[in-house]
Amino acid sequence: MTQRLNGVIRALESGSGIAFTSFVQAEIESAVSFAQSANDGVVFELEHTPWDIAALRVAMQFLLLRQRIVQAGSAACTMTPLVRVPASGSEMNQWFAKQALDLGAYGIVWPRISTAEQAYNAVAACRYPRLPSRPDYEPAGLRGDAPMPAARYWGQEQQAYYRKADVWPLAPEGEILSVMMIEDVAAFDNLEDIVKRVAGIGVLLIGEGDLTQELGCPRQYDNPELLRLMAHAVEIGKAYNIPVGHPHVNAHNIADVIAQGYRFLMTFPQRDFSALRKGLELSGRT
Repeated sequence: MTQRLNGVIRALESGSGIAFTSFVQAEIESAVSFAQSANDGVVFELEHTPWDIAALRVAMQFLLLRQRIVQAGSAACTMTPLVRVPASGSEMNQWFAKQALDLGAYGIVWPRISTAEQAYNAVAACRYPRLPSRPDYEPAGLRGDAPMPAARYWGQEQQAYYRKADVWPLAPEGEILSVMMIEDVAAFDNLEDIVKRVAGIGVLLIGEGDLTQELGCPRQYDNPELLRLMAHAVEIGKAYNIPVGHPHVNAHNIADVIAQGYRFLMTFPQRDFSALRKGLELSGRT
């Protein structure tokens, strides 16, 4: 197998099979900061912020650190960019993903996927069309053809990009990760049907915020019903060998999160103000 370009997939395939990511804004400052972190990748948050494709393109460029690229011996960006798009699954959208992938994003995070039909549309939007006689035809690709910016960002010739621009793990050498956010009760009720009927799902990412809203316990992450549903998702993920993601990992819960079997771990990006806090304390201001 050729060298893996997508650092998140690389982490999911190797060692403990755990990948580390964070949500970040599509801004230069955030990109510069996270390019230097030890994360396997970042998810540019464009669901709850304006869809600014120009800002995304610039932010992705600032993830590129030439020294790290040389040290890694690969043309690929060492901080893998994924993009969370604005449209919920029920909107059956495709063009947000198309634009992000055409810039060179290595995957799409799809909000609020609740049914197999919605998951099928999400995976299909990440694939180029092919004839029904081709292997692994389903989900039938819907992505339009405009590969040049993405091929350049990946550091690949156009034909090499085409060979790699498919969804993992359906295509074992595919470099595109299709992440399904399951964040309402219907999604958990339908989860086994979703993973049985739709090939090409890379990660199941639990959306605790939306889910707790529906359960009537907003952001109460110790709610028993929430924990029951999350445990069910982990069980399904293990049974069908699909990594399950936890979106709120911190120093206090990370040991439990890993022990429970989560593999796509999202930490909250924080600036370090420890020196300031210590300084305020020593100067008598706190």
